[in-house]
Amino acid sequence: MAKALLAVVVVAVAAVLELGLVGANFQDQCDITWEPQNAKMTEGGDHLTLSLVSNSSGCMLRTKKQFIYGSVSTRIQLVKGNSAGTVTTYYTSSIGDKHDEIDFEFLGNTSGLPYTFHTNVFADGVGSREMQFRPWFDPTDGYHNYTIFWNPCMIVWFVDSIPIRVFRNHEKEGVPFPTKRPMYAFSSIWAAEDWATQGGRVKTDWTKAPFVAEYRDIGLNVCECPGSGSGSGSSSSSTSGDAEDPACAQRCATSDHWYAAEGLCQLSDKQLRQMKAVQLGYTIYDYCADAQAKGRPVPPECSMPQY
Repeated sequence: MAKALLAVVVVAVAAVLELGLVGANFQDQCDITWEPQNAKMTEGGDHLTLSLVSNSSGCMLRTKKQFIYGSVSTRIQLVKGNSAGTVTTYYTSSIGDKHDEIDFEFLGNTSGLPYTFHTNVFADGVGSREMQFRPWFDPTDGYHNYTIFWNPCMIVWFVDSIPIRVFRNHEKEGVPFPTKRPMYAFSSIWAAEDWATQGGRVKTDWTKAPFVAEYRDIGLNVCECPGSGSGSGSSSSSTSGDAEDPACAQRCATSDHWYAAEGLCQLSDKQLRQMKAVQLGYTIYDYCADAQAKGRPVPPECSMPQY
């Protein structure tokens, strides 16, 4: 019986990660919180474009729902051609001083060179946990599924349902982990030519503007926290305090939620093989390895199991 239940859970998770099975769209689920003139929704809200038109005018979208734990997904076609100095993002973040955040950032490059997939996690305002990857496909040629899965045990970043990174909850060992601040999901495009491409050596060619990222579909299978947070505003908005919601955190942490099932506290054998293959072949930066190589203090979670 236990094996059968676990099989059902695994199938359910696979379904969640396949956006074709999710009926939500941007028009119903999201607001444009920065430079709305640079966003366009078509096909009844199933298709979205975010445009970067100058070094001071990009665009940002934010979900209406605020949540603790679950799965957030979308399909993105990144900026085509010379995208140097541009950053397209898909991430979750709380609002407040000691914010929590789970990042996908896509750093553009000159034509013919691969993008950089940048991942990071903040908890209690503590970040600097970056891992970066080269994609094993052309992310400007068609749409690809990007998913953030977050539960009380771990955070997993998925690309086309393949896990590329895990960050496990070692809060009991003193490692900050996001457990108590409701987050929104965000998407944005903005200018970062001072650091985004080859450390800022390659600047943006503004004659190529506008730079356009395209999105299709959004999947929000989350534990909603109604009434949390600060209302309207962008991810840079700040409220007094750290925007914790203890009641919602306690409710969303219970085991009766799909994402908290026992079998979802670790990757399956297949997923682990997939992730190790990606990390072996496509990792270009790991904050743990970098600290060790440069003789800096190595963060404690680097010596703790993540899988």
